[in-house]
Amino acid sequence: MKSLEGKVAIVTGSGRGIGREIALLMAKEGAKVVVNDLGGTGAGEGSDAKVADEVVNEIKEAGGEAVANYDSVAEFENAEKMVKQAIDSFGKIDIVVNNAGILRDRMVFKMSEEEWDLVIAVHLKGSYNMTRAAAPHFKEQKSGRFINFTSTSGLIGNIGQANYAAAKMGIWGLTNSTALDMARYNVTANAIAPFAWSRLIGTIPTESESEEARVEKIKQMSPAHIAPIVAYLATDDALDVTGQIFGVRGKEIMVFSQPRPVRSAYNSEGWTVESIGQIKGALKSSFTPLEVSADVFPYDPLV
Repeated sequence: MKSLEGKVAIVTGSGRGIGREIALLMAKEGAKVVVNDLGGTGAGEGSDAKVADEVVNEIKEAGGEAVANYDSVAEFENAEKMVKQAIDSFGKIDIVVNNAGILRDRMVFKMSEEEWDLVIAVHLKGSYNMTRAAAPHFKEQKSGRFINFTSTSGLIGNIGQANYAAAKMGIWGLTNSTALDMARYNVTANAIAPFAWSRLIGTIPTESESEEARVEKIKQMSPAHIAPIVAYLATDDALDVTGQIFGVRGKEIMVFSQPRPVRSAYNSEGWTVESIGQIKGALKSSFTPLEVSADVFPYDPLV
């Protein structure tokens, strides 16, 4: 029996890149899939129905079952329509993969309100919309899987991505809270930070040798490397895996640490501005350095 036999999944942003590979693998593993994609540009402009249709046709040609959805996840009512479409088409909903995203990169001192709002709307609000639409069904049936996409842009840091980093850190907060809220109903929620070449990554500026080298490393990592862990987290075997952050970098899978206190100081008389300055040195050895993702992952991907 296939690992996702009888399951019904919604994969947002699954017309291209990582989402496409997830939809194809889930269908191969027996899931019936709602392939959602607006078909817009990497910046979220325009639409094209054939982007989702092509993935649906590919799934059907391979003997699987799928339907297309062309709505933007940024609208609350669209998420409810998508869940309803899954239930109307296949009888239920078991898995939600929140993958849809756009980029509007800009240095924070140049970023417009529109650039901020659009990225937050698609990534963070879109993930909330889909979670809120599916959660009551998962609660009632006492089963379900949420698999969300975060990023090292937020978990570690990247330059020129304040909107994207904030959205991706927000998605981790949403994931953790969802895991806590839904645990009693046998529903899991996990996040994945992917490293893979995609059309969104293709928008990274390459104005220096270091930027060019970074992009060349990313080009070695296929979106297909991400799909297996997403499919696994959707299986029954992964019921005991929840509230975790996974990274996939080529053929390497990692688990990320989560924020916890690393050092503390106590003053029985309470703190003053001056006394805090006096203990700064004792705390400073435990400060996290200011880094970007490339500093933490300087080695070539294991592909």
